[in-house]
Amino acid sequence: MKYPSFLKENDVIGVTAPSDGVIDPIKLNRLENAVLKFFEQGYSILETENVRMSEKGVSSDSKTRARQLEYLFVEPLVQAIICVGGGDFLLEMLSELDLSIISENPKWIQGYSDPTGILYLITTKLDIATIYGENFKTFGMEEWHSSLENNFKILNGHLITQTNFDFYEKESISYVSGLEGYNLDTPVVWKSLSNKKKVSMKGRLIGGCLDLLISLVGTRFDYTKDFISRYQKDGILWYFDNCELTSEGVIRALWQLKEAGWFHHTKGILFGRSMTNSSYYDISFAEAIRRSLGDLDIEVLWDLDIGHVKPSVTLINGAITTISYENGKGTIDISLE
Repeated sequence: MKYPSFLKENDVIGVTAPSDGVIDPIKLNRLENAVLKFFEQGYSILETENVRMSEKGVSSDSKTRARQLEYLFVEPLVQAIICVGGGDFLLEMLSELDLSIISENPKWIQGYSDPTGILYLITTKLDIATIYGENFKTFGMEEWHSSLENNFKILNGHLITQTNFDFYEKESISYVSGLEGYNLDTPVVWKSLSNKKKVSMKGRLIGGCLDLLISLVGTRFDYTKDFISRYQKDGILWYFDNCELTSEGVIRALWQLKEAGWFHHTKGILFGRSMTNSSYYDISFAEAIRRSLGDLDIEVLWDLDIGHVKPSVTLINGAITTISYENGKGTIDISLE
């Protein structure tokens, strides 16, 4: 696994929109403040032209999105890349992307949700680690939550032990200024599908937004089985972030991944808090994953601080990761092996 160079003070961070861009005035205010926040920390920001563009769910056409991302990889001033936000159509851009440019110019690239498409491809195809962390505009909140502080430390190479947060945002609030923080209204409790009080798992981490990953299965961008084969001695540790799938959708998605051979050599599976939590047949999220994964004889943890329901930990695709869980609490340790 190749690990790019971490950020140093005075470095330049590239920001691009491989999915959707930002045009809403309140979100633009948040974006501007994110630029200011990084400037105050000693970093410069280089935006591609499509960051402040949006039409029908995309920042620009797929070729433009690919070229602008490639530009940040070849631009020598840029040391790391953060996606400005998510969306729905990043996958279109993969069809236009020249992966040799990324392979020859490895840099950290970070994002979550729709950016899963590019992060997952880079790690599984090119053996270059990527970061499932906050999109750039999230850093525009006036007072950084500790999750953002942790994300920033990891971008700078400080691989701290991350612990579960105390509270999460079950009910989000509407932005007024765009600089609002999280509405931390509900206690965090990690859960074990086996109901064990204590669980430990270690393996090479890979995953992302489940909604997006199922679209990759069987395409020419699906290098999952090759990745699993290369790292089978380490064992694979999966994480999944569910954005919009109902419990029925989760069951179908996990069946698809299982039948596609994605869970061979798996040591454990982690699920973030589900953003939807809806079902036509009154099937809970726990029932959905038990029904889908109960026959695999592996440890499964859920309701972790991963993904859309904030705050979130920062994960490194491709890194050896150790998860320790006990009585609803947990820690995450990352090793660049």
